[in-house]
Amino acid sequence: MLDSSISNQPSLPGNSAVDIHNTQLRDTLRSHTCLNLIVFKISDHILMRELYGDDVASNLNSLLRQGIEAALETLNDPETGSIRFFPLEAGEYLLTWPDVGSRQYRLSDAAFTMKLRVQQYLKREMLRLTGREPHLNVGCATYRHKDGECQETDFMHAVRECRILARKGFDLDTLRLSREFKSVLQTRSIQTLYQPIVSFPTGNIMAWEALSRGPENSPFRSPAILFDLAEEMGMLFALERVCRENAIVHADKLAEAQKLFLNIHPRTLTDPSFTPGSTREIIEKVGLKAENIVLEITERHSIRDFSLFYKTLDHYRGQGFQIAIDDAGTGYSGLSTIAELKPNFIKIDMSLIRNIDRDPVRRALLETIVAFADKIDSKVIAEGIETREEASTLLQIGTHYGQGYYLGRPAYPKQQAAVDLSDIRPANQPISLRSSGYSVPVGNLAKPVITVSPNTLVSEIREHFGDNKPNSSIAVAENNVPIGLIMEYHLNRQLSAQYGLALYYKRPAKSVMDAAPLIVDENTPVESTAQMAMQRSQLQAYDDVIVTRDGTLLGLVSVQALLHALAQAQVELAKGTNPLTGLPGNVALENEIECRLRGESRFALIYADLDNFKAYNDTYGFKNGDRIILLLADILTWATKRHGARGDIVAHIGGDDFVCVLDRSTAERICKAVTRCFKRLVRNSYSQADRAKGWILARGRDGVEREFPLISVSLAVIDCQGSCSLQEIGERAAQMKHFAKSIPGNVYVLDRRVPVGAQIGTECHYVDQSSTNDQ
Repeated sequence: MLDSSISNQPSLPGNSAVDIHNTQLRDTLRSHTCLNLIVFKISDHILMRELYGDDVASNLNSLLRQGIEAALETLNDPETGSIRFFPLEAGEYLLTWPDVGSRQYRLSDAAFTMKLRVQQYLKREMLRLTGREPHLNVGCATYRHKDGECQETDFMHAVRECRILARKGFDLDTLRLSREFKSVLQTRSIQTLYQPIVSFPTGNIMAWEALSRGPENSPFRSPAILFDLAEEMGMLFALERVCRENAIVHADKLAEAQKLFLNIHPRTLTDPSFTPGSTREIIEKVGLKAENIVLEITERHSIRDFSLFYKTLDHYRGQGFQIAIDDAGTGYSGLSTIAELKPNFIKIDMSLIRNIDRDPVRRALLETIVAFADKIDSKVIAEGIETREEASTLLQIGTHYGQGYYLGRPAYPKQQAAVDLSDIRPANQPISLRSSGYSVPVGNLAKPVITVSPNTLVSEIREHFGDNKPNSSIAVAENNVPIGLIMEYHLNRQLSAQYGLALYYKRPAKSVMDAAPLIVDENTPVESTAQMAMQRSQLQAYDDVIVTRDGTLLGLVSVQALLHALAQAQVELAKGTNPLTGLPGNVALENEIECRLRGESRFALIYADLDNFKAYNDTYGFKNGDRIILLLADILTWATKRHGARGDIVAHIGGDDFVCVLDRSTAERICKAVTRCFKRLVRNSYSQADRAKGWILARGRDGVEREFPLISVSLAVIDCQGSCSLQEIGERAAQMKHFAKSIPGNVYVLDRRVPVGAQIGTECHYVDQSSTNDQ
């Protein structure tokens, strides 16, 4: 197991050697005379720092460490003993564990396998942060202490051997992993799985993507290991040819107009052995046509010779093959290259799809890409769809196709049934309001109403209207359950007709009422209610809407009130108010902070954020997630009004993030009230079983399913005074927020450092942080 106490030891910037004075390291050297060593180093870490700054370099350093921790499982050797983890230079780490014999070949294989896994882990994030693929150097050696010689000298000599091998690279011919790979290739031990690509909104399967996997219970089961090793060994083209042929042969018959997506490395297209003739021969043998095949080119890899690449691509298009760009938005080229290629399909990487239902920026970006695709006569495929909410949002946006575990997992043989998407089709709501997130319940607008029984005489109803001029409608109910509606202008129309009085005046209300009025529950959003009201017949378009609570009559809402509420929502949006909570947004928050800074008075900020919110949202759905956000908004507002001062504000800056601007003397009282109240009330948002357990089972951001505690709130308090920028305040708040979230439970932390913007020495002379936890 990883010794976490070691992994937290700081490294000395610029120091090219292990910190020999590290107590844990010295203990390790005293306890063992023989150790296996592996060094991992991002080769261009210094260049990354120069090009992109310290923040990106620090992120890469953290990602390297996380990647190594994730790859440790590849050792899978009970004899490795306790693994120790040491930082060296920036972007460089050292693993050590006791060696139990002369098994250098096993060490080399373990080190190289870990290199492939760590490199794959780094690739996605480095492309996102820098647009570059990582170049990872890995070396290994065995430290053996000789009697009578200095332990430290022997150890540093072994570390130097690791670094030399890391720079030089492994001799792949000596690796058992290489021999196993060649055997897999020669025996064509590649399994093909097929994942459906589903049409929105019909649910029909438009195509399958062929996904290759190595033998089970081997490192090559991971496609990352399989293809990265092939590229290292210069055998990528040979591997892709086997995968391509297997995928076509085992695809079986496709329905009319269905397609098969084959993954192709960009450089494979320019390989002399990759000819359309050979591929056409295989597909014709199984009864397919070139029009059924889509060559899926990943955008993560660089295209070294664009001129040759485009020329080759045009040639294959001429043969009838279609083209898809994979991982759009994460690779080298971006939209400019896509526009140049004019692909038939644009596949959007899962990093842009994840949580798109709760991220307005991702949503806006995908809406732009869909519009862009329509203009170049292309179709968008969203990858990595894992939740119902993501699928529903993608359907609303107008995404053409979807792919992911929610719609269908990779399998063999192929999934044949269409996917039922009926439960994710959105209600007919105005798009502008739906995308804004405005969802005030109609019950908030309900007004009291006169109620009569179905047997009340029309003459009595007419007198009600005459005596109560402000009321233009009456509800008809039995045992407080609404069964009809009488609008004054409809009744007047009936009574003013020829023989109207004679026919209706002495008859019961049920003879003149609308027996099918629009009835909605109090929790129905105003925008949905307005849409349903305007879809009624022209004669009923402006009739009032009956609102119920648990099936019983609550009140009436006029169409005028609905439209006024919608118009007010648009005004509030234009003013920068958050449409979900009604609290001030970023613009109002920035104005308030700048105003206080100009006044040079000392004030405090409380940064509030929810913990384990994603797990809850994924399990209970985004509507219940919104209710959690509203709960926190209400508690913050209540606590600030109760314990704060006049002029204090609560702002909702997006998602589950809130900021309170207030007097420093009241901050701690407010934090105590918020943490205690939220802890008590949030439990009501869980099922009885989950409340009893105190946790839910959900997938984390890493995709691993595990237990997550109930949602808690983390509060970070910072002081501000004097001249400073919003960026400086944001950086301090982010530091304290990170510290608060590192403590489990409902917690608040107080920053006792010099206020942001104050001159050091004027307020206090120390830096300290204190926290209070209310679990």
